[in-house]
Amino acid sequence: MDAETTEPGYTTADLERLVPEPSKRPGRTAFERDRARVLHSAAFRRLSAKTQVVGPGTDDFVRNRLTHSLEVAQVARELGRALGCAPDVVETAALAHDLGHPPFGHNGERALHEAAHDIGGFEGNAQTFAILVRLEPKTLDADRRSVGLNLTRAVLDACAKYPWTFDSTPAPVGIHADGSTPVMRKFGAYVEDADVFGWMRTGAQGARRCLEAQVMDLADDIAYSVHDVEDAVASGHVDLRVLAASHDLSAVFEVVRDWYLPDAADDELASALARLTALPSWPDEAHDGGLRSQARLKSLTSALIGRFCTTTQAATHAAYGSGRLTRYSADLVVLPETRAEIAVLKGIAAHYVMRRDDRIALLVGQRAALTELVERLVLRPDALEPLFAERYAAAGDDRARRRVVVDQVASLTDRSAVAWLQRPRA
Repeated sequence: MDAETTEPGYTTADLERLVPEPSKRPGRTAFERDRARVLHSAAFRRLSAKTQVVGPGTDDFVRNRLTHSLEVAQVARELGRALGCAPDVVETAALAHDLGHPPFGHNGERALHEAAHDIGGFEGNAQTFAILVRLEPKTLDADRRSVGLNLTRAVLDACAKYPWTFDSTPAPVGIHADGSTPVMRKFGAYVEDADVFGWMRTGAQGARRCLEAQVMDLADDIAYSVHDVEDAVASGHVDLRVLAASHDLSAVFEVVRDWYLPDAADDELASALARLTALPSWPDEAHDGGLRSQARLKSLTSALIGRFCTTTQAATHAAYGSGRLTRYSADLVVLPETRAEIAVLKGIAAHYVMRRDDRIALLVGQRAALTELVERLVLRPDALEPLFAERYAAAGDDRARRRVVVDQVASLTDRSAVAWLQRPRA
């Protein structure tokens, strides 16, 4: 049991850590400790040099994975607190939600999944879990094995966007930006971490997500949809003034169906867009990067975030009452209209940025680079960083050794992955 102060709505079991630890600072809650551990982790720092939508370093304005995670954390904290969740639980989950992203974001995730297809695949959320419970060095158990950051059960469970293992995961749907059929499945833990995953899910109800995980996931969707559109406008890729009359609108709706809402009809999505364009803060002038344009764009992002959070908070309290809601006492209620509006915003960014012809060519090159890097390290494991070299030496078979290589590549930033490929071959 963790001896630290807890918060209403959480039990002794919620405070448990895989390895018990004494309280180090009186008055600080277990969840505050967890938040600090994620913030101070190397995996969190590396997010500053990992792709969001536009590659990091290409523009001082657009976001990377670190700034995105900070924004998700702010949205999650405010929405979670309004519902009664411990703010540090939902914020920590939001801060951690992208730790498992490899170089080049979802595109790199796809490449590593193909490189690891015969050892259980690769999945960003499962990689996040592996980082939190094994890969990030912080705490060792009695056998001197790493248990990662040794977070509380409640916080780990809040990070579980897909609370099931590979064997239980549904088949993928939709298509990739280049038109290919996806093969990746969404799941929350590798077989290597199944025991810890089972410990974390003690008391959980099947594959149901706790409320805090649902808040984290929606906050990610909100930040992703709103801020990617903001970046697309600021980068000159989309003009929101003429969107409703654009000939590309049908293509935007197709992206929404391919990637986000497979069953959404055109009239449903058109209604969602009409509601958004009717907002007082929706731009009525071209974005020129000046003071007025930037202030108007920021006003729009604030209005959209407020709109999505307020409607969801009201709908959830209407369903479950105005009391404190935590863990498995409630499910987040997101109105269909809200989901459609968020999906339309995602579709705008996807069509005008992620599916651009020049970007598709870039994606192909990025995947080839990571595939080559994995194969180089399989042949030359002496090039692994010390932490991974130690794990490689301790691995019992080729499957385990290949997993170490994939973990090493996944840990790299966009820039370091390119730099590793530029090293002279021995």
